[in-house]
Amino acid sequence: MTGRLELTNVSVAFEAIEVIRNLSLTIPEGEFVAIVGPSGCGKTTLLNLLAGFERPSAGSIGCQGRVRMVYQEDGLFPWATVTENIELGLRHIADRRERKRQVGELLKIIHIEGFEHHYPRQLSGGMRQRVELARALAGGSDILLLDEPFSALDYLTRLRMRSELARVLREMPRTAVLVTHDIEEAAQLADRIVVLTARPARIRRQFTISTPRPRELTNPEVVDTMGRILDALDIQGAAGRN
Repeated sequence: MTGRLELTNVSVAFEAIEVIRNLSLTIPEGEFVAIVGPSGCGKTTLLNLLAGFERPSAGSIGCQGRVRMVYQEDGLFPWATVTENIELGLRHIADRRERKRQVGELLKIIHIEGFEHHYPRQLSGGMRQRVELARALAGGSDILLLDEPFSALDYLTRLRMRSELARVLREMPRTAVLVTHDIEEAAQLADRIVVLTARPARIRRQFTISTPRPRELTNPEVVDTMGRILDALDIQGAAGRN
């Protein structure tokens, strides 16, 4: 089975700072999991562990499948065109015609036909993130790790990008892990939301959403889950005490 992630009793410390403590989490093939928690609690460190960029101080991490990351600020090369940037994800394919065919399919999936020869500076923020997503999908990746990929965009563009991501994952299913500070985004996109405690991060609560993706923001289960996440983070209680 590919596209599976598993953390078992994972702890991480950087010198005297304990970031993650005894955390266990299993993400099966095809599930979309969102990670939320207080600022600085270790969400990005957790994503870096799953990507293999960091090693745990204790515990073990299992990963079955090819992993690609999408970052908060797009990592497109400014001197390369849209096509050339996407092709970077297809370097392992020797046949030039096959690479061209796959790039063409990805351009259609992300709805950016006609911009093949444009450079990143000629694209809007949302278009650049779509190209970044296409590059991450290229080459048959099994797992997408998303580090607050839409946080630098304005609200309306973020809404459009959520719809794009849900549509792309419907057409090209992947296991996905999203780190976000946006509980609305988490409830709208994810099958399961994992709420972390303050540092050192442990799992405080988990919420599962049964409504199939894509979902409207007004969906009752989405609205209810947002409230439960706020309760788990003690944000509503904090607001009431002020």
